[in-house]
Amino acid sequence: MGKFRTIDSFFKKNEDSNSENSTLLGSNVEASTSNERPSKSPRIDPEKHPSRPSVVEVELEEIHLKFSPLSSNEVDVRILKRDPGERIEMCNYPANIRDEVRRAYLKAKPYQIRLSNYPFSREKHPRRFQASWFTQFSSWLEYSPTKDATYCLPCYLFTMKRSRRPGCDAFTFTGFRNWKKVNNGKNCAFLNHVGEDPCSPHNNAMKYCDDLLNESVHIDKVMNVQSSEQILNNRLRVKTSIDIVRWLTFQGCPFRGHDETLQSKNRGNFLEMIRILASYNDKVAQVVLENAPKSAKYTSPTIQKEILHVIASKVRNKIREDIGDSKFCIIVDESRDESKREQLALVLRFVDYDGFIQERFFDLSHVKDTAALTLKNEIYAILSRHCLDIQNIRGQGYDGASNMCGEWKGLQALVLNDCPYAYYVHCFAHRLQLALVAASREVIPIHEFFLNLNFIITTVGSSCKRNDELRAAQAAEIARMLAIDELETGTGANQIGTLKRAGDSRWGSHFNSICSLIRMFGPTCLVLENIKEDGSTYLQRGDANVAHKMINSFEFIFSLHLMKEIMGITDVLCQALQQKSQDISNAQNLVSATKALIQNLRVDGWDNFLENVIGFSKIFEIDIPDLSAQYVEGRSRKKRDHVTVEHHYHFDIFNATIDVQLQELDNRFGEQPIELLTLCSALDPKDAYKSFNVDDICRLVEKYYTLDFSERDRTGLKIQLKLFEHDVQNHLKFHNLSSMAELCRRLVETEKSQVYPLIDRLIRLVLTLPVSTATGERAFSAMKIVKTRLRNKMEDEFLSDNLVVYIEKEIAENFTTDSILDDFRSLKERRLQF
Repeated sequence: MGKFRTIDSFFKKNEDSNSENSTLLGSNVEASTSNERPSKSPRIDPEKHPSRPSVVEVELEEIHLKFSPLSSNEVDVRILKRDPGERIEMCNYPANIRDEVRRAYLKAKPYQIRLSNYPFSREKHPRRFQASWFTQFSSWLEYSPTKDATYCLPCYLFTMKRSRRPGCDAFTFTGFRNWKKVNNGKNCAFLNHVGEDPCSPHNNAMKYCDDLLNESVHIDKVMNVQSSEQILNNRLRVKTSIDIVRWLTFQGCPFRGHDETLQSKNRGNFLEMIRILASYNDKVAQVVLENAPKSAKYTSPTIQKEILHVIASKVRNKIREDIGDSKFCIIVDESRDESKREQLALVLRFVDYDGFIQERFFDLSHVKDTAALTLKNEIYAILSRHCLDIQNIRGQGYDGASNMCGEWKGLQALVLNDCPYAYYVHCFAHRLQLALVAASREVIPIHEFFLNLNFIITTVGSSCKRNDELRAAQAAEIARMLAIDELETGTGANQIGTLKRAGDSRWGSHFNSICSLIRMFGPTCLVLENIKEDGSTYLQRGDANVAHKMINSFEFIFSLHLMKEIMGITDVLCQALQQKSQDISNAQNLVSATKALIQNLRVDGWDNFLENVIGFSKIFEIDIPDLSAQYVEGRSRKKRDHVTVEHHYHFDIFNATIDVQLQELDNRFGEQPIELLTLCSALDPKDAYKSFNVDDICRLVEKYYTLDFSERDRTGLKIQLKLFEHDVQNHLKFHNLSSMAELCRRLVETEKSQVYPLIDRLIRLVLTLPVSTATGERAFSAMKIVKTRLRNKMEDEFLSDNLVVYIEKEIAENFTTDSILDDFRSLKERRLQF
């Protein structure tokens, strides 16, 4: 190991040196040629500021907490300011962590945020920053939205002292914003900053950056050269750890064990997996575990977390690349994890280059509370870290909680104030569930039915003994039905299950509960009869007797089949709304189709429905009332004039339940912004080859997407729509399209997206609007798999990285082990070369 690990330590050792041109001993060389000592942490004068520390001191204290000898020598980019106008000067960082800060900034790359509109300068001839400059100077140029100024990342990282010459600090400390000097030919300010001389300050800083990331030229590596065989062995050792970390994360398995000592019988999944791989591969066995250098085994928990963080960062970067400069939607939800910490899940919805709708889980972040302002700040922080402009948000998808959907102080209102085109859409799946729950409580007989249903399920499934009896009775029933050829055999058919309980917050649970009881109706009745006779207490026998009377009543059977018919229709809608590729127009059509089917059930479905109920009752020998007799109401025995039993079931239960369900669907799916959704349906491609509603489409653009279409674009859109109508009539690929998403893909496949770019742009904007928060809900389901009772002390960042890789497995599995190893190597200085 070299005498000086970094050049900062070299400067610290030679504090009294007045030399302006230090010898280049490795890669980590300061760009400054000052003769003063490296700056230490800023100090606060206690007399001037007795209790209030400076912003710089607070931020440095946070970095010190992150950068401790007990943890890894890596500075987390999450606690560093990405905006160059808000960053701490490099000289204010302690000398022992400057290289790690530089490495973190270089890994994050220049802060090149692309805004829809950059602000104009206050000059006689106003000018503004151009995003195209990022392409021309991609390796160093940065833009600060808070200062409306540009900076140079390499020069910031390696400049240790402010210059006394005017204008020399423009790209490092003060920021450059004299835009008229950029497009000035040979006198371009950016070109002058770079300089023609290879030894200009900027080019030197660029070289220092390259050397910092190239560990092979570092002092300690030069003085401790390893053979090529050693390097190959080191690479094989790290590759083994990488593959195991990735595989365990894909499976949602824990890494560590309770006892990882050599004497332990179970050293944890990670070490045990290495041992198994070593037993099958001699080359691996020669370089891992006990055969590896004691100081560089690359199996510690810190190494495991670093490898996982590298993979998760690559996944997020890939998602960021797929979004590019296109518009996107944020889907947000929050939930508590196993350790009772509030977690915020952020999902990004966008349309990729090939025209496919993507919903990608992007991050999970701990929040101290669920106040709307707290959630907004955390979302903005995540987006800012990855150079995603909030002005590119074109949709918000949340549930119906007041802190999310509040019109004045909710999250959607706060985001809408900052980005007026980020339209909020209440999750369709939540709306449907609310409609079903509300409808089940409005009609008294249906409300009583669900109470009785839960009571029956609780009575039958409250103990292991009763569940065993239910399974045994179900197995006997299936065997009997198979013997008389009443059931078909096949893979996955006729499986033994259990009764499912309905929950107001679980999508589709009511329908599943009803279907499970119908499927196991006979065995359930048999178990209740057994409990009535053999129950150990009076309470058990009494409950079983009440439940048996409930389940064998005609009114219960009637309500059971009625809700099965209604919720069978809505369940199709519920499943469709949870698809990632669902678009807002198709969702509206599905809602309308669902309401039409329920209305048809009310008008034409009574006779067939009643016949099915009577047939089911006869099979299980349930007493069927005389439907033509006069109806007697309840215990009061009050008779209603000219009201028969059939009339009561038909109009008081059947029609009333359907009417309430239709009313709830109208109320829930008639919320704002109804006009936006209605105008979006003008792009419905089902009859696109016949005609488009050009007026509605133009009104949609003029009212809701004025920022994305200039006056000239709006005029051109009308022309393109008319040309498109005539063009697709003779194009078979545009016939029989089922959704707007399919139309978008077809435009890309036929390359007509380049012929009709304005139509393609509008379709992508509409497809960006969210339909449901199902992807966020799935993220929390995954969180329950990853963070369990035995893993309830996971760090927030480790949990977030786990979920990103676990959920976005499709992206993570495409990264080569070599690419992950290269990023892992450049994360920080390593003991060994590989």
